[in-house]
Amino acid sequence: MGIQTHVIDSAETLDDQPRAIHYGTAAVHELARAGVLDDIQAEGLICRNFCWRKLDGEVIAGLDSTLLDGTLDQVTCLPLNQVSKIVMKHILEQPTARVSWGHNVTDIGQTDEEAWVEVETCKETKRLTADYIVGCDGARSIVRRKLFGVDDFPGHTLEEQIVATNTYYDFDKYGYQDSNSIIHPEHWHMAARISNDGLWRVSYGELAGLSRGDVIARQPEKSMRILPGSPSPGQYQLVNISPYRVHQRLARSMRVGRFLLTADAAHLCNPFGGLGLTGGIVDVAGLSDRLSGIYDGNADESILDEYSRIRREKYLSMVNPISLENIGRLHS
Repeated sequence: MGIQTHVIDSAETLDDQPRAIHYGTAAVHELARAGVLDDIQAEGLICRNFCWRKLDGEVIAGLDSTLLDGTLDQVTCLPLNQVSKIVMKHILEQPTARVSWGHNVTDIGQTDEEAWVEVETCKETKRLTADYIVGCDGARSIVRRKLFGVDDFPGHTLEEQIVATNTYYDFDKYGYQDSNSIIHPEHWHMAARISNDGLWRVSYGELAGLSRGDVIARQPEKSMRILPGSPSPGQYQLVNISPYRVHQRLARSMRVGRFLLTADAAHLCNPFGGLGLTGGIVDVAGLSDRLSGIYDGNADESILDEYSRIRREKYLSMVNPISLENIGRLHS
């Protein structure tokens, strides 16, 4: 029969912001296991080469993964909003799953037998119960805040502000590879192909303290500095621009009784290297296996403590230090 699953979201529909784009090989294996990888790769692309460059375009070093063609060991690329649509389609095909939009969680609690959330909709306030509740509700997770407190999310905020843009520009004309990290003390950035029609993600560092208006006003000059060929605004098409602060944070635990945390609700890191998105998918896959083990009678609840311990250890030993090295390398 499978595990009865109820997905609730405070939004009225899927988020259409492009957001993260790269799925590392650990995530690719899990997406294949979940049965969604073929659909994702049909809409997206496989990143076959990566390099680090100087600001003038000179290649410093690179990686070529074409020898891995035909395997699951290559990075897959598709904006998260498109992946969300694919995953939602598969969820709605499952007889044991249902989705409720416009359900805003206002409180949580648990007993020895069950966990619950209080939710507000446009029509009513109600309580929903479950054997276990998984908080996948992002960096501002209401589940995490109710478990540990509003300001209890250990870690720090990086000084750098990141600006993510989606831009149509002919990078191929300048010999750019699928993913390019440009190293420079001031104009460091990343340019990565995200579609087969010429759309690229260009993410760059900006001064701390700038307002969104300031960032937008500075964008033409910044693009002239960082894009190959130093183009004026009429020579490229800026589809969208999104400035944001980046954090390196980890919740004190990813399990409190019948509540579990995954992905950004549990940990944050900067976007360079795709470790946040990849790590979040691996969180969910590992937790799914452990919950299945409990429901099938092959494990007891202590396995959920192991989920928290192992995933936190992987953040501390891999995700956090490597992601910090990735962003530090860009402006070294």
